[in-house]
Amino acid sequence: MVHYHRYHQLRKVAESIKDEESQNPVLDCSSSGYYKKTRPKLLSFLFLITFLSCCYVLAPLFLGPSFTLSLLYSPGTENDDNQDGVDVNASTCSSVSSGTICCDRSGYRSDICVMKGDIRTHTASSSIFLYNSRSLNNVSRTVEGKKGEENQILQHEKIRPYTRKWETSVMDTIDELNLISKKVNLGNVHGCDVQHDVPAVFFSNGGYTGNVYHEFNDGIIPLYITSQHFKKKVVFVILEYHNWWIMKYGDILSHLSDFPAINFRGDNRTHCFPEAIVGLRIHDELTVDSSLMEGNKSIVDFRNLLDKAYWPRIKGLIQDEEKKAQEKLRQQISLSPSSEASQQKYIKQGVQENPLKRPKLVILSRSGSRAITNENLLVKMAEEIGFKVKVLKPDRTTEMAKIYRVLNASDVMIGVHGAAMTHFLFLRPGSVFIQVVPLGTTWAAETYYGEPAKKLGLKYIGYEIQPRESSLYERYDRNDPVLRDPRSITKKGWEYTKKIYLDSQNVILDLRRFKKRLHRAYEYTVSKSNMNLQHQPQ
Repeated sequence: MVHYHRYHQLRKVAESIKDEESQNPVLDCSSSGYYKKTRPKLLSFLFLITFLSCCYVLAPLFLGPSFTLSLLYSPGTENDDNQDGVDVNASTCSSVSSGTICCDRSGYRSDICVMKGDIRTHTASSSIFLYNSRSLNNVSRTVEGKKGEENQILQHEKIRPYTRKWETSVMDTIDELNLISKKVNLGNVHGCDVQHDVPAVFFSNGGYTGNVYHEFNDGIIPLYITSQHFKKKVVFVILEYHNWWIMKYGDILSHLSDFPAINFRGDNRTHCFPEAIVGLRIHDELTVDSSLMEGNKSIVDFRNLLDKAYWPRIKGLIQDEEKKAQEKLRQQISLSPSSEASQQKYIKQGVQENPLKRPKLVILSRSGSRAITNENLLVKMAEEIGFKVKVLKPDRTTEMAKIYRVLNASDVMIGVHGAAMTHFLFLRPGSVFIQVVPLGTTWAAETYYGEPAKKLGLKYIGYEIQPRESSLYERYDRNDPVLRDPRSITKKGWEYTKKIYLDSQNVILDLRRFKKRLHRAYEYTVSKSNMNLQHQPQ
């Protein structure tokens, strides 16, 4: 289930800020009354400026030239240009000197901290230490002074490395890390059990992990955004590590890192790194903003990575199917000998993908709430139009490569709004994505899947159902706001949206109305296929 209700809070906060700004009084300096009242203050202000200017000019004569330089290069003004609406994640902490910690807390989706130097993990205290060794051989210092400098904490930051920063109830469940910079005598601290010569990225797999939308939106895509520039020379250190998650997304992880992931809680050894990023950068819903990426990487590049990640496994699946088909053929030949060559050709055609066949349509089927109750009639209608139809019903145990194989080979995907729509990422750019939008889910369907699908280059069609196409039509009066004005209900809060529109609603498609969308998708797909054939070399 997509937890989109709390996102409205962010929008309300932004709107309230705008309202407050619009209420700030603007003084009209052309007003004679204002001029008369402020004239004495203006003269005083000019006198003060003149006095300070004289001090600034004469100060070097008395205090030395360093005074002037300290004014010119005063710290704290370097990042003022980040207030112009540009995502500060792209610039803040992009250049960190060795021995320091830089934390960017300006984003409202996540915090990011960058550390460079002698970095060491300490699981027992939920800490990552950055050690600074200083020479203590100055003869003028006393022994007591030297002891005081040892183990001195220079900086202490706390961070929960998860990408739903605004959602307090969830963030409270995320393990917190201590990032501590210390001045130490290295002879008195525990050495490295494992020395890494590549950077680390620390992140949490807590929160909503277990829901495919959140696994991609809050985890996998931000991990790509944060780590892809390391070109696989990076180690992932995971808080709230899950073996099933590693198994599920191992194909993708292997294309982001050359090294096995580390279970922060389950590995008590001291791991040492030259650099660390704690937390993940996130741009927007299920997307990558190319303007914030090194090399202008986009969501299409992420999708290309998925292709590279899953194709080796898909080829293995095809080979397994061919072997099973050949074994079945041998059994048939032993019972009734026939033309083996023709049967072998049939096997190849049955197992491998053939782009010249009818357009392929995949229906992502749901069970429970938001199911299409007349799905069998939808299948029949789509086949009559000319589609080759496959009904796919993925669950948490379905292998991702198998889902990717089906959708990557399809031309059109149909599904009802819900977390499974995240699989539009598996469609090839140029494919058609038809999202059935139940009552009360219009904003979420467009925000979380419609807009991101367009950014991937898909032909997106949002089919908003009418009250008669909802199972709620049988439970509520026709004039009830639940049917007539769903927005007034969703404004009451998440619990209303969830209880009424997400958990208690199914869809009965008006097939005559929906048929228009299917015809449009079919004509678009056939036309695109014909154009591709025309451009193929003879």
